[in-house]
Formats: sequence, structure tokens, C-alpha cells
Amino acid sequence: MPAPSAPTVVLVHGAFADASGYAGVLRELAASGVRAVAAPNPLRGLAHDADAVRAVVSAVEGPVVLVGHSYGGAVIGQASAGLGNVAALVHLAAFSLDVGESCASVQAPFPASLLAETARPTPYDAPGAAGGPDLYIAGDRFRETFCADVPADVAEVMRVSQRPLAAAAFTENATAAGWKDIPCWYQVARQDNAINPEVQRAVAERMGATVEEVDGSHTAFIAQPVRAAGLVRQALAKL
Repeated sequence: MPAPSAPTVVLVHGAFADASGYAGVLRELAASGVRAVAAPNPLRGLAHDADAVRAVVSAVEGPVVLVGHSYGGAVIGQASAGLGNVAALVHLAAFSLDVGESCASVQAPFPASLLAETARPTPYDAPGAAGGPDLYIAGDRFRETFCADVPADVAEVMRVSQRPLAAAAFTENATAAGWKDIPCWYQVARQDNAINPEVQRAVAERMGATVEEVDGSHTAFIAQPVRAAGLVRQALAKL
């Protein structure tokens, strides 16, 4: 019998960012011998983005631990549905949607986050999206909204290089929910100004996730990569 393939961690970034945000987590995982890759997330629409991630994961041999930050959590929930090689889902301050929900609707019962005030639409339609504008975070509120616990110089680089989310993606309803059949882990960011921590706790409870909380901003996984990598290793240990 051939030896089973070692698990692979696939990390999916969220809105207003790119895969480079996982640099610290990737270093931590590599140091402990874990194979990992940070996949691109187009940020054009939920179904479109989930299909892109699904293609990456489908090409991986062996079990996959699929990790999503922020909007990336919604993407991995849809992308993982029916994929036999996805063994665990890890959410880092992330959305998790049931069928028929959107990132907008799942937050509706809770007080709005600061992001509701600081997101700015472009005056043009989002290229490659279904329609409507792109969204950016206002420059003068970026660090406060998104990454308050990273150094100011790092936050400035993140601000000027932020990747927009198509507004249509934020209101697009999920058509699948892989978390219903896959074990889940969740890191709640207690000082998150982009997704209300109460939203995070609610979706984590609904998933039946193994939960840890961290004192940190929306990008606590950047400021504290050891904690985020530790949660991923918890999921790996259960495979």
C-alpha cells in the first residue's frame, strides 16, 4: 500500500488584503514541518471566489486543512462543500455562512462594526464582478478599522496595497455550507473593528467549532502568527 500523503494547509485571505498577510503563519508552519500554501482569492464574488479556491484544493493530493480569514471564511465554507479531501476548516476572525446567507445578512442582528462607517465605494464598477463598485477602507481609518495591532509602518504598507472587495460579493448568498460536515476551529479576535466579535462567536457556536479567543484586531493572525499557527496545528493533530 502506498504511504498516505501528508496533510497540506491551504490559507485563504480575505478582503482588503492579499496572501502575503499569511507570511508569519507560513513561517511558523514551515518551522514545524507543515506543508502550506497561501491561495489567491479573487475577491470578485462569493461563487466565483469559491470556485477558484475549490480548484486549488482539488489539485492537492492528500488531506487539506482549509484556513480562511474574514471574507475568506465565507469562501472556504462554500468551496469545501463536497470536497472529500478537506479534513478541517479553520476560521480566523472570519465569516461562516449558511445556505441563503450573505456576509451582510449574517451581521444584521448585531451592532455594526467600524467597517460599516469606513468602507468606501469606488466611482466605477468593479472589474470582473457581477456589477456595482469595489470597496476600499478609507485611508485615514484603515489601521484603526483593519489592523490596529500591527506596527504603523506595516499598517501603512497594507493600506496602500489593499485589494478591494467587489461590493456584490458582500451581499451574495451562499449556496453551500461545507462546515456542516467538516470539523471546524475558530479564533475570535476580541478587539476586531471589522467584524463584530459577537458575530464571530455566534457563527463559531453554530458551527460547533473548537474556539479560542485572542486579544487582537481583525488581523490578529498577522500580529500574533504563533497563536494562529498553533490553532492550525490543533486541527492538524486531529487528522
